[in-house]
Parts: sequence; C-alpha cells; structure tokens
Amino acid sequence: MTVPGQPIDILLVEDDPGDELMTREAFEDNKIGNTLHVVRDGQEALDFLYRNGDYAEAPTPDLILLDLNLPRYDGRQVLEKIKADPELSPIPVVVLTTSAAEEDILRSYKLHANAYVTKPVDLDQFIAAIRQIDEFFVQVVRLPRVR
Repeated sequence: MTVPGQPIDILLVEDDPGDELMTREAFEDNKIGNTLHVVRDGQEALDFLYRNGDYAEAPTPDLILLDLNLPRYDGRQVLEKIKADPELSPIPVVVLTTSAAEEDILRSYKLHANAYVTKPVDLDQFIAAIRQIDEFFVQVVRLPRVR
C-alpha cells in the first residue's frame, strides 16, 4: 500500500501534445512530486504496462490517467484489458477525456474505471482538476502497490 502523500508513479496515456503539456504544467504548478510517465497511444500504454520493447524496465504505475480517444487501441479497449487482467486490475484508472457523452461515461464505469473526468478547456480549470485528482488519489486514499 502507498502512504498518503508519498510520491507515486503515474502513467498518462495521452495523444494530444497540448493536453500532455497542460498536465505536466499542472503537476509542476502544484509542486506534485509524483513521477509522470507518458505514452501517446493505446498500444504504447499496453507495452508500458506489460513491459514490452522499449518499456522493459517500466515501473508498474500506481495510477493511470487515460484518454479515451487514442490511436491504435482506443482508451476503452485499454481500460477493458487493464481491468480484465488480474495483475493490473487493482491499479486505479481515471478516465481523463474531452468527451462528456453519456455513453462514454456509462461504458467507462461498466469497464470499471475508478473515476471519469471531462477535461476542462480552460488552463486554470484543467490545473485545478489535476490538483483534485492528485489530492484525492495521492493525499486521501490508499493505493495498492502492484508489483
């Protein structure tokens, strides 16, 4: 188990460079000491999680921030694979996406997402959303260590 407030490894699965930059800025702005690993599509996410190819030495993330609209495998497919795998399923997955579509929200929760956050378009609101995710998943709850 993680200790509240202890830095964790976070995997950001995000294909939009602008959203990646805003997430990095939010972490820096909030002085979050967590390690942020970034992959840009669903296949890279699975390679990271299963330590394939370039990701042979990748750590198991303590938290995954997952965009839904990704190239190769989309976020829904990645979420389904994570939650179907007994080794990976305990890792909390926060869907962080531009979609506010009811069907995306419902399907994400049916696939056992731990939270669904629609990305604010305003930078300050985006930073606030990342800060709230950090405060909840790092400062408040205990996360399982999946190794």
